[in-house]
Amino acid sequence: MKLLRNSMLAFGAIGLALSAGAQAPALATFTVGTTTVTASALATGRSHIWELVWGPDNFLWMTERGGRISRVDPATGQVLPLLAVPDMTPTGESGLLGMALHPDFATLPYVYVVYNYTEAGNLKEKLVRFTYSAAANSLTAPLVLLGNIPATTTHSGSRLLILPDRTLLMTTGDAQLKPEAQNGASLNGKILRLSLDGSVPADNPTPGSLVFTLGHRNPQGLVRLPDGRLYSSEHGPSTDDEINKIEPGRNYGWPNVEGNCNLTNEATFCAANNVREPLTTWTPTIAPAGLTYYDHPAITGWRGTLLLATLKHQRLVQLPLSPAGDAITARNEFLAGTFGRLRSICVSPAGKVYLGTTNGTNDRIIVLENRAYVATSTRAAADFSFDLFPNPSQRQATVRLPQPNALLTVRDLLGRAVLTQRAASTTATLDLSTLRSGTYVLQAQTTVGSATRQLVVE
Repeated sequence: MKLLRNSMLAFGAIGLALSAGAQAPALATFTVGTTTVTASALATGRSHIWELVWGPDNFLWMTERGGRISRVDPATGQVLPLLAVPDMTPTGESGLLGMALHPDFATLPYVYVVYNYTEAGNLKEKLVRFTYSAAANSLTAPLVLLGNIPATTTHSGSRLLILPDRTLLMTTGDAQLKPEAQNGASLNGKILRLSLDGSVPADNPTPGSLVFTLGHRNPQGLVRLPDGRLYSSEHGPSTDDEINKIEPGRNYGWPNVEGNCNLTNEATFCAANNVREPLTTWTPTIAPAGLTYYDHPAITGWRGTLLLATLKHQRLVQLPLSPAGDAITARNEFLAGTFGRLRSICVSPAGKVYLGTTNGTNDRIIVLENRAYVATSTRAAADFSFDLFPNPSQRQATVRLPQPNALLTVRDLLGRAVLTQRAASTTATLDLSTLRSGTYVLQAQTTVGSATRQLVVE
């Protein structure tokens, strides 16, 4: 028996190694410009995948609405359970929702999640911080940062997004309490901004208030672009699903305005209440969910655009932006009905897109990739070099490049992008004033290749 068990373990290890080195079978292919994108399944047998986050450990982090938080090996698809949230209430569309990881995860291994719970017979919502142990592969020490938010079985939001200034944005739905979306004293129907300890940032739009924006119905997508612009996706009622450009202190209209300010009473309300109209709307509705930004050379036709996962529409939508970022110039759709309802989406540093389905039975993580792409960083030394000075630097550094239109990315030692900008000419100035002292890596990407240099910030 011992010999048999050892043989089975060895066979399993070999199988795992083979799965890590082999490509998963293609479930679908489609073209983006001249690029062939292949869709395959990374993990199966899940239930209502709600959130996917690319972690600093180069694993996918996943929440499922039923209460499970897991890490997923992107090489093998192995799902490593971290926690089944014990006090979470899954009913209707409520349950375990959005998640974010602390940007200084190596030293502050905090995981932030939003979920619904029951208190005194009433359904509510809260933001909780857990502490991750790599040794034990577990989440412990729950700390409630914000709670007692009224909830119902629908319209709970909720996405989380940590900004470079170490504050956290949290979307909340109106919980079917429509007037509360316009009530500045209520936390429903808002995008909230908190410090990472749960306190109110001193520079919030309204002193002493967590409210960053108001007038939202049920926002389920939230993304920040490298230049700082914020966008959100939001469910409308029977009309007017929205993509919004998020600006501090603005009002987004609900329930007084559905979509644009195109009715007489809506126009009056918009003028009096600083309403920001959506960039685009959908009628019939598509149920927009997870929203991300793609800017990687692996799929060039998606570079510099938003990608939106949809539920009712059951497809992936590409949304190119105008140069100023204040208009959506097209809607390009992919995977119509191929994998059912799509709720979550994230992009890996290698340019792969991960989608989470939420059909309720045998939900999957789907990988979209250009299998012909070869990362240029492997050829960096032969491609070109660039000058960086002064180095060490303090508030700014100058980069001299062999050609214009290079994408400059500063990454910390965990590989996270902390600064990104496009160099219009062969010389660019990096503003380093927001970076902490330490060692970074500067990568320059052009059409002829990529090169990196160490950057020291004092």
